[in-house]
This record gives sequence, structure tokens and C-alpha cells, in this order.
Amino acid sequence: MLHLIKLSVGPKDVGQLREIQARRAIAEPPLRHQTRMMPKRAAEILAGGSIYWVVAGFLQVRQRILDIREETWDDGSACAGLVLDPVLVPVAARPTKPFQGWRYLEPAAAPPDVTESMAAEGIEALPSGLRRELQALGLL
Repeated sequence: MLHLIKLSVGPKDVGQLREIQARRAIAEPPLRHQTRMMPKRAAEILAGGSIYWVVAGFLQVRQRILDIREETWDDGSACAGLVLDPVLVPVAARPTKPFQGWRYLEPAAAPPDVTESMAAEGIEALPSGLRRELQALGLL
């Protein structure tokens, strides 16, 4: 199994990402993200991999990748369509520097999911905006 990591450009928080994807899933099902490069290791990704989204400078959520298919942009040029599970799974947030495109993410380097019981205790119980600000200030 192998994962991808990608910057979510535009949304300022996970809520906005969720809203954008919900609209996109209705307008052009199935929910997918188009990207220029086809992953060479697609078989490994399809064996249970996810796309981990960096939102507002922090790796915060992941989505299962259900399929990877060849598609085309509006201008006819080739691209890859990553078909995504609509469920956004929160992960233990960590700051991530900007990068272009997507990168492979080995399972051992992936942050753990935040479960309901974890979210209700300690730092995770703080509102996400406050946690981001504290993280940006180096206080968490």
C-alpha cells in the first residue's frame, strides 16, 4: 500500500474543502481530483491508499483513493482522475511546507487518524482554527 500527499489550494479550512467536494460530487460524479501526472505506482495506491490533504499549511485530512483512471482536461490533454471516497478522515495535524504537484507518502510516514475518543481529549478538543494558530506560533 502507498499513499499520496497533495496541497489543497483554495480552501482555508477542512470545512471549505468538504463543501467544494460536495458540490463537485453532485455536479460531476463520481467525486474525483484531476491531476496532470499519472502515478507510476498506481497499483500500490489502489491497494488501500489514501490522498492526504495539506490544508492551510497543515496536513489535516485524508480520503481513500477508490480508483485511478486516465481522463482528459477540457482542452483535450491527458490527465489522471483520482476517484475519491467522499469521507474526509481527520488525521493528527502537522505543519507541511509547500510543494508542487503530489508526492508519494509511505504508510510509515503517514500521520495517524484522529478517532472520536482522541478528538474529545486534550489539545484535540480545541477548535481547529485555534489549534492551527497555536501550531503556527510554535506553541503546540
